[in-house]
Amino acid sequence: MSFLQKMVLAAFMVLALSSAALSTGPSRPEGPLAAKTGTVSGQLLTTAGMPLSGGMVYFFNAAVGPPPAHEKYWRVPDFMKPLDDEGKFTVPLPEGNYYLGATKRLSGKAVGPPREGDYYFISADEKNLPLTYVVKSDAQLNLGKIAKGVPFKSSTVNYGDGITSIAGTVLENEGKPVADALVFAFVSAATVGRPLFTSDPTGKDGKFLLRFHDSGTYYLKVRSVYGGGPPVTGEKIGGYREMEPVAVTVKKGERLTGFTMKVTNFAGRGPQKGAK
Repeated sequence: MSFLQKMVLAAFMVLALSSAALSTGPSRPEGPLAAKTGTVSGQLLTTAGMPLSGGMVYFFNAAVGPPPAHEKYWRVPDFMKPLDDEGKFTVPLPEGNYYLGATKRLSGKAVGPPREGDYYFISADEKNLPLTYVVKSDAQLNLGKIAKGVPFKSSTVNYGDGITSIAGTVLENEGKPVADALVFAFVSAATVGRPLFTSDPTGKDGKFLLRFHDSGTYYLKVRSVYGGGPPVTGEKIGGYREMEPVAVTVKKGERLTGFTMKVTNFAGRGPQKGAK
């Protein structure tokens, strides 16, 4: 069995274990924190007062990453849960401080950052700074109504100079570019649990730009379908250089270029076709 095939199998096993944490348990960090939980509830609306029915609420653990700031980078949420027909939610969370966001997808794209026209917002104050919500053990936090959902505009995203980032191309083994793939950044070589940052989906040319909040060392992975669970049959999955996870260090304000991410089709759990 080649390394890439072993990596695909290992990724399946890891994600299968972590997917249960989608809305009920932590993925970063793990440990005693998971035993101390509280409950957060509320109702999310558009600025016009319409419920974000069928949307998704996101929570970002302040202890493990920077505040969400789509204009500079896409941070992956630590917890998410679908909204009901009235835009309401009730989510159990480990004790701690959190940022809140939401998306209602109208673009037809089910995963990844919002696309043009999707409803999207991060709960923020008058200065557009993300609000922090404190979750206490065995306590209920009712946020009431939050009417901040607006159509997302790609023009609000900064992809230019001064943004800390890594750029490259996602390719199949035959060298064909892969569209609609996401490149993720993990903070440890084990690449366990949820990644910290994600790129926008790749274009038809397979090009990606993965942005960060600051300098750091990261480990990269690719998924063509990602909703927090294990890979699905036929999904494209892979990594950088088809070898053991490689540490990539980027400095603040720097853009590293020329990265090639190789992917293969995930054939399902068990030995891969042609494995040795």
